[in-house]
Amino acid sequence: MGKMDYLKDKPIAVLGGGAVGKTCAADMKLAGREVRLFDMMPFAEKTLANLNKTGIDLDGIQRNLYGFKRSGNAKFDMITSNMAEAVKGAGHIVVGAPAFAHEPFFKELIPVLEDGQVINVFTDNFASLLLRRMMREMGCNKKIIVGAWSSAPYGTRIETVGGMMLPHVGVKYRAISLRGATLPMTDWNDFEEASKYLPCIDAVTQGDGPVKGNTVLDIGFANINPVIHVPASLLGVSTMQNWGKIFGNFDKTGYSMYAHALCPAICEVQYQFYNEEIAIAEEIGVGVPKYSYESFFNRRSILAQEYMGLDKDGKDNMWLPLDEPTTESNTGPNSIHHRYITEDVPVGCKIYHELGKAYGVPTPIIDSMILLAGAMHKKDFFNEGYTLEYLGIDNMTKEKLLDYLNKTCC
Repeated sequence: MGKMDYLKDKPIAVLGGGAVGKTCAADMKLAGREVRLFDMMPFAEKTLANLNKTGIDLDGIQRNLYGFKRSGNAKFDMITSNMAEAVKGAGHIVVGAPAFAHEPFFKELIPVLEDGQVINVFTDNFASLLLRRMMREMGCNKKIIVGAWSSAPYGTRIETVGGMMLPHVGVKYRAISLRGATLPMTDWNDFEEASKYLPCIDAVTQGDGPVKGNTVLDIGFANINPVIHVPASLLGVSTMQNWGKIFGNFDKTGYSMYAHALCPAICEVQYQFYNEEIAIAEEIGVGVPKYSYESFFNRRSILAQEYMGLDKDGKDNMWLPLDEPTTESNTGPNSIHHRYITEDVPVGCKIYHELGKAYGVPTPIIDSMILLAGAMHKKDFFNEGYTLEYLGIDNMTKEKLLDYLNKTCC
């Protein structure tokens, strides 16, 4: 596409009325950009209710190594459940929605895409592969950039009281570095340049900067949610289900997997899970972020590096010992039906399992997580959730897969 500075004067469309979508939208509006917030019916009836009157209040600790912060009340230029209205003339399109919303969003998005638009998915969760597959099947040949990010730009929560969603997001931390890639990778340079005109990652571009993954599969392995969330949520389930009942402060919403479930044995399982990811990535020939053994035994686990970085010796700048209490943690999950299980198992773990099976890499730890989650949910997650066929990468040799990821997806 060439020069990307045309994006600085174009509206930004944010797709998703949850915590990530609302926080991205509010953050970018507070940065002075024209922002449109979209969610799909019937969810929009709740997620977008009254926002035209209240806007969104953004505040919170916003912890990060360089002290980047933005707070205030954001009133959006458009609040809509009409996809065509949301994206018409937009430059950046931010997808900030759970994985299982990606397909219905893309069905509405693809017919109204315009040349020159840049897609940013937070968190990718293999959405870039899904989007390109759907574009082919729907006959869409618009010249767009499809970009994948390894994580959301924030740890953020919507305030709720008595089951009511309030127009307030509290940001616990801001990422100072995110791993990104494009499909195909020939679009990376333009995508990296485009990120300078996306204010929701200002803490990244003004911090340690985006890190180039070698393909969008690299970004799938760089998503730290499955490796952190799944073992801690499943193996710490008794603490979660008893919290606020027989111990804790009788406030079930105050439970934190990081603060209350992590322990040396669970951290060891997380590390072995991570090593299975490395084995799959190396067998295929794609990248994966490198973490030390010790970093898994931090009470913020490897997440701490995302917003506090490493020191000159490669050690975590923020170290929270497992044998000491902390309030430096996200809350949740509050049930086995939380996305830490219902998304990260049938999407992340399932694709790792499928890749391992396709390319001859055993994944016993990852498989055990899928099995345990299925037992708790009375489901067979080996036969549910994402597949390589669903992503459009089934029955490919390693060579064909790498060629597809790097230069021939379209």
